[in-house]
Amino acid sequence: MADSISSPTPTDRPVYIIGGGPAGLSVAYTLRARGIRAVVLEKSDRVGASWRRHYDRLRLHTTRRLSALPGLPIPRRFGRWVARDDVVRYLEKYAEAHALEIVTGVEVSRVERSPDGTGWLLRATGGRELTGAAVVVATGYNHTPYVPRWAGRDTYKGDFVHAGDYRDPAPYAGRDVLVVGAGNTGAEIAVDLVEGGASRVRLSVRTVPHIVRRSTAGWAAQYTGVLVRRLPAGVVDRMARTLARLSVPDLSAQGLPRPDTGLYTRAKQGAIPVQDVGLIDAVRRGKVEVVAAVDGFEGGKAVLADGSRVAPDAVVAATGYARALEGLVGHLGVLDDRGRPVAHGARTAPQAPGLFFTGFTTPISGTLREVARDAEKIARSVVKHGGDRLSRLPG
Repeated sequence: MADSISSPTPTDRPVYIIGGGPAGLSVAYTLRARGIRAVVLEKSDRVGASWRRHYDRLRLHTTRRLSALPGLPIPRRFGRWVARDDVVRYLEKYAEAHALEIVTGVEVSRVERSPDGTGWLLRATGGRELTGAAVVVATGYNHTPYVPRWAGRDTYKGDFVHAGDYRDPAPYAGRDVLVVGAGNTGAEIAVDLVEGGASRVRLSVRTVPHIVRRSTAGWAAQYTGVLVRRLPAGVVDRMARTLARLSVPDLSAQGLPRPDTGLYTRAKQGAIPVQDVGLIDAVRRGKVEVVAAVDGFEGGKAVLADGSRVAPDAVVAATGYARALEGLVGHLGVLDDRGRPVAHGARTAPQAPGLFFTGFTTPISGTLREVARDAEKIARSVVKHGGDRLSRLPG
């Protein structure tokens, strides 16, 4: 990996890619394949930093074949559902096999239009000012851990961690644990705690999730997501409702009634369904107890939305992440009122041509599949509109 960045002339500028995860590496490859110099700026010391931080038992919920990035298949020996460590190995191999230009230890704090208005100026660590013909922001959906500002949280004296800091169940063996948040991460951590010997596991749920089987008779849920992704939301919602009645038991008695909003309608709002990796069985057997949402803390106890109080030994907050793009590009008018890019993939905001975003959605067809497809589209758009300003690779 490179440790320095050259200063291009105004008519010979690279494309800068902010973030060395799957999305950023994909774009770097597709640009390089077209003869365009692309420089990946990664704030950590290695690629795939967010993947390295995930909990130990994590596996892709999408199939190996439909999760590969452009130009390199995922090895068959990694299995159908690729483990976290193998994802990291794949990303390292991907960067090496394609000889990607990656500069580590560089964090970009702000993106601005270049003084001449023909490109972009990046302000980065060490006082660096880098000028590129285009910029691709690929800092990731799981950028900054988010914890609600619960009233009285400082009164809780037990162990409290965000899910981003949870690794394995060993520290929780024999203990009473409250997991807050019923997305994929919270559901899987709850199961991990049960299997790891926690004495009691409660799952705090604010919005009842849609739960789908990861695979049914060999048919991966992702395959269905790919097939229906362009259908009207209402049609998919009805299909999903019928399939759920056939494949997922009614857990209303255990505190998980069937959701009253459609699966695809909710997915389009950013709430992807929970893929079952043991939650259904754990809830049905009473190993995971479903409780109401956490409203705050008082006297060292968690106060739930139904008025009850619980006093677990530890709390794991699987409460998601913030994209944290405001400081980087918020001044450019390219974010909506929730901090999400207004344009994604090959599209750019009208006032910010040449500024691209990738990896900030969670499509039901699979995030890695879609960032791979976006990479190809972004590369075509950069080549089409970059003109003579783009730095070309020799040969």
